[in-house]
This record gives sequence, C-alpha cells and structure tokens, in this order.
Amino acid sequence: MNTRIPVSAIMGAQKISRLDGLFKIKLGTWWEFEHIRKGLLIDRWEQGNVCTAQGLNHMLDVIFHGVTAIATWYIGIFETDTTPADGTTYAVPVFTECSAYAEAARVAYNEAAAASKSITNSANKATFTMNATKTIYGAALFGGGTNPTVISNTAGGGTIFAASKFALSKSVVATDVLLVTCTITLADV
Repeated sequence: MNTRIPVSAIMGAQKISRLDGLFKIKLGTWWEFEHIRKGLLIDRWEQGNVCTAQGLNHMLDVIFHGVTAIATWYIGIFETDTTPADGTTYAVPVFTECSAYAEAARVAYNEAAAASKSITNSANKATFTMNATKTIYGAALFGGGTNPTVISNTAGGGTIFAASKFALSKSVVATDVLLVTCTITLADV
C-alpha cells in the first residue's frame, strides 16, 4: 500500500508569518516508512505529521535566541492509538513509545547536511528490528533531556519536534524491520 498526501497539505501544516503577510515560511515534515518481513518489503507508505509548538519554539530559540541546540535527535515508534497534536510535549507525549525492538537504545536520527531547504535521514534510515508482536501506530522525532537515548524516557526537559500517526495501524511480529525516514522542509510561500 502506497499512500501519498499532496506536498501542499504537508507544507501548509505549519506556518510562520508576519502580521502584514509580507513574509511567510512554511515548515513541514514528510515521513516515509518501509515494513520488511523475512527480507521482503511487504508495505511502504508516506505521510505528513504535526510539528509541535514545543519543537517549533525550540527551533526559533536556537536560531534567534542563542539557546543551545540539541546535539542528537532520535526517532521513536509508538504503540498506542493516539493522535499527537500541537500541544504534545516530550514530558506528556500522549502516546506510549514502543520498546519492543532489538536495538538497545533509541534510534538516532542520522541526517545529512541540509540542501535545497530540506534535511533528511534518507541515506541512513532509522531501523527498528522488532522482537515481539505489536501494533504500531506512528513515529516521532525527539531529543534533548537528561537521558535522551533511553527508550520511553519523558523526564529531563527533552523536546518533541514532530510526530506522525499512521493512517492505518501496522501489525508487526518478531524479526520484522521498520525503516523510518523523516524529511524536514522549509519553503517560501
């Protein structure tokens, strides 16, 4: 199943604008997922997300207010049928992060340098090797805090930048692999 959402829907999800309308920047993230079982690709889908107020405020603070940048971001998957929203925070993520995978810590978001107003981990996709039967509902991008590599950690002042709930949940079993790509794009209106 390959579900596509128009780029205009993603790019219109978050907007920063001056009151007089002379300057606008659109920001969005685009997520790509691959579900592999026994070495075979059994599903691939793409979709947009929500960028949280916490994530956008962090971005603005780092760029314009001298706040220290988060050195490493992580991708997590979640196993509850909940929908992240603008007010979702690291401390109260509204979803339960899945820990039923073989990797010992959260999976780092290994992005390449920005180009063409985008940054992505498409050359180094986040890999989750499942070790149990689960239903997965989405993925999130987060970082910072006192223990950012610890799966399901919500303490220590981390930041959740974006989260994407699947249109349809995905049933996985032990040894299945989920590959996750997150592309963050800025564009002039």
